[in-house]
Amino acid sequence: MRLVTLLLLFCLHATIALAQGDEKLPPTVSRALKAAGIPTAPTSSAMAILVQEVGAASPRLAVNAGVALNPASLMKLLTTLAALETLGPAYTWKTELLSLAAPVDGVLAGDLILRGSGDPKLTQEQFWLLLKQLRLRGIREIRGNLILDHSLFDLGDYDPARFDDQPLRPYNVGPDALLLNFKAIRVSLIPDAEKRSVLALPDPLPANLDVVNLIKLGNNGCGDWKEGLRADVSRHGERYRLALTGSYSASCGEKNWNLSVLPHSAFVAGLFRQTWQDLGGSLIGEARDGKTPPGAKTLAAIESPSLAEVVRDINKYSNNVMARQLYLTLGLSQRQPTRPEDADRAIRAWLGSRDLRLPELVLENGSGLSRRERISAEGLMRVLQTGWKSPVMPEYIASLPLSAADGTMKKRFANDGGNGVGGRAHIKTGTLEGVKGIAGYVLDRNGKMNAVVFLVNHANAGASQAAQDALLQWVYEGAK
Repeated sequence: MRLVTLLLLFCLHATIALAQGDEKLPPTVSRALKAAGIPTAPTSSAMAILVQEVGAASPRLAVNAGVALNPASLMKLLTTLAALETLGPAYTWKTELLSLAAPVDGVLAGDLILRGSGDPKLTQEQFWLLLKQLRLRGIREIRGNLILDHSLFDLGDYDPARFDDQPLRPYNVGPDALLLNFKAIRVSLIPDAEKRSVLALPDPLPANLDVVNLIKLGNNGCGDWKEGLRADVSRHGERYRLALTGSYSASCGEKNWNLSVLPHSAFVAGLFRQTWQDLGGSLIGEARDGKTPPGAKTLAAIESPSLAEVVRDINKYSNNVMARQLYLTLGLSQRQPTRPEDADRAIRAWLGSRDLRLPELVLENGSGLSRRERISAEGLMRVLQTGWKSPVMPEYIASLPLSAADGTMKKRFANDGGNGVGGRAHIKTGTLEGVKGIAGYVLDRNGKMNAVVFLVNHANAGASQAAQDALLQWVYEGAK
């Protein structure tokens, strides 16, 4: 009887705990989670919520706060804050053109070295300006080779198909010390109903890439238009061929299709040749990987935007490629050339310096584009509270998407008429298949700033946006 009584008491306690766990959720949030088919019990690891006024000793709401979950792109909150504090908001990357030979009468008889430092935002426009400096110095002919120095990052073999078997999608581009234009081309698709054709205009178009457009004009609705298209890349000696096939509906109008189609070295080499030719220059030699020899002198250099600007791009638009470049840049303080494990050590060293204990933390690339990375809602809350007290707080918070205004939050709360969360929340979003989350800051109607974390790891995570928006509204209303 004693055993039966204990068992009944245990079951009663568990039932009460489950009920209390569900009741502590705001009703609007609880209903939205149930509608999405996401468990709300505290014994479930499907979701976690933590809401705390900045600087307060205890939270307003906590559910499963200590459970380690996949944060998706919310991991960028940790990477970018660590970078802002350790590198400083004014930090920049430099890309250089160097040579052992001095130009004579417009001719560079030796090799030209292109040395990268891991710039996350070396666009084709910036690259043009870099090469323009050579022309302004009177150089028109390079008789040596083009040496591509990526040696600052030590990454081994990188498989862009490993994450989701989509190697041509730009978010799968691996980091590189000579990352150029995010290693992506933009194909503008323009339907022509009269000619019954689809024009495909690639930009940029590296000199070593041929594009074959076999896309047919369709009459079906637009919908998920990329599903009807296919891109295939093949190599023929030193040249590459991109074949575009499938059907594109006339009702889609003009759209851009971003693709990553060449290896890093081939992309840089091809874009160098094309840009240098456009500027009236010629390259006699070949392009190959190598290291900058001692004694090489800088002929031209260009600096990236400041880290504060780069962090805005990373967080507002959840740019995985830029986040991975920044992650590896942090590793340079531990080892050169740097590896992902060096970046891991650098971030953990920063956490230690700030007395931030995150025993559950698992890092892979710092961007959140990972099935391995883990952090708890409590861990993210500590990061947010640290960010609020940091000297770089203005730069950090300004990097987060503003609800109803920009970035990945531009369309959320856009129709609340100025009477709700719109314009009052800086929120980072994160999404993977089976993962959806938000984290950031909400200024409530009473003028109090609150830090918010909401993580969902469940097959139905994609349906949890209504619950997350309901939580943000609840926080804005200052409910207890």
